[in-house]
Amino acid sequence: MDFASLVFSNKFITVPALAWAIAQSAKVVISLAVSRKLDLTRLFGTGGMPSSHSAYVVTLATVVGKNVGVDSAAFGITLAFSLVVMTDAAGVRRAAGKQAQLLNALMSTHFPGEAFYEKLKELLGHKPLEVLVGAILGIAAGLLLG
Repeated sequence: MDFASLVFSNKFITVPALAWAIAQSAKVVISLAVSRKLDLTRLFGTGGMPSSHSAYVVTLATVVGKNVGVDSAAFGITLAFSLVVMTDAAGVRRAAGKQAQLLNALMSTHFPGEAFYEKLKELLGHKPLEVLVGAILGIAAGLLLG
């Protein structure tokens, strides 16, 4: 069996990847519904509803718990990893996005039109609800597909 077959037949890889793709696709649909504009950059962008990072790691933990057991070391590791990722998404990355907004506003006010400044990416982290919805998506995907 070749490497690609091994990877694509491994539900611990494919099911979380599918949950990530569903979450990213949902961002496009939600963005279209809210802004009435098709923004395909949301397919690969960070931030927004739902959190694809949360969906990915929670799906992984769910698939591990379902197939290896919730009393296994593997489940404990993936659960701890999921909590770190979700805390980071709603904490550190969200704060970095807010700082980027402030810096962009300051630069545009004090140095309008300056070519030396590259606008910082503002949509980095998540609101707690976005993380929660991503986690719920992850649990559902893991239970249904894993």
